[in-house]
Amino acid sequence: MVITHKKHIGDLGEEIACRFLERKGFAIKDRNYRKKYGEIDIIAVKDKELHFVEVKSVSRQKNIFQKDQNEYAPEDNVHPWKLKRLSRTIESYLLDSKKCPQNEEEPDWQFDIIVVLLYKDEKHAEIKFLQNIMLE
Repeated sequence: MVITHKKHIGDLGEEIACRFLERKGFAIKDRNYRKKYGEIDIIAVKDKELHFVEVKSVSRQKNIFQKDQNEYAPEDNVHPWKLKRLSRTIESYLLDSKKCPQNEEEPDWQFDIIVVLLYKDEKHAEIKFLQNIMLE
């Protein structure tokens, strides 16, 4: 199987996001939960609340002549149709987890986005954590 550059960047970004969440006190419960209509990158728990996390990773090169405000924002790629698909996938996850006898009520949950900007030449990453995003 050939791993594309985009897949490699995505996998690296997800790994960095998981480590970031763990340092913030989250426990990673599941990764890459897939249904035919969508995928949740990370499912984490903190303070008995589930966090469904979408990770957006981009590889960049630092350029002292380029202004940050002109750069593309990876979180802008979470379009309304993507939010709708994620909402449906989250519903499926919650329904699947109810099949277990210990899960009688739906847990509190929220949807978050983690943006990982990878500066490979400098071996550096910047993380932006957007919490409690509204789903449609």
